[in-house]
Amino acid sequence: MNNGERRDLGMAYIADESVMEEQKVCRKILHRLSTADPSDFEEIGRIVKELLGKSEHACINPPFYCDYGTHIEVGKNFFANYNCTIIDVAKVTIGDNCQMAPNVAIYTAGHPVHPTARNTLYEYGIEVTIGDNVWIGGNTVILPGVHIGSNTVIGAGSVVSKDIPDWVVAVGNPCRVVRKITEEDKKFLYKDRVFDEEVWDVIQGLE
Repeated sequence: MNNGERRDLGMAYIADESVMEEQKVCRKILHRLSTADPSDFEEIGRIVKELLGKSEHACINPPFYCDYGTHIEVGKNFFANYNCTIIDVAKVTIGDNCQMAPNVAIYTAGHPVHPTARNTLYEYGIEVTIGDNVWIGGNTVILPGVHIGSNTVIGAGSVVSKDIPDWVVAVGNPCRVVRKITEEDKKFLYKDRVFDEEVWDVIQGLE
């Protein structure tokens, strides 16, 4: 069994020459994304489609970093703001209508704790799953194996090391649930600021 096969089965593997050849393909696409005219949204969209494959209305503000791209699956209307990093050694699955603020990092990769094992260069990847309608705040780090439920907000600066359920606000290092999201939250734009009548009519019309 080669190292690429071991990696894809979630086994210990070494990023050998054959693995790095896969990454070279991704890095060439990322270079084109990083050097594209930032005002040419159509070209950026085409490159994002090439990078991620199946995607519908995905939008990424460069720079963006990943290892393969092919291990990232996003739903409809995915948005990643500047300087997003997804280390997609293992599968990263992201649902519909997910938004990521600047400097979000998702890590599926890791290395053994003991130095003797770590110095063998064996590493691992464990999948990360994010549900629908999730908003990830800026400078958040999501660690290997984490599952984040649908309709959840992760506060800025969080380090998410354990699973987070649906319909909650969670924040901190380590990230923990601070409260549920309820129907009462629908009328608020920011903290105690409510939507104006024009926008509120739009929101009510969506129900």
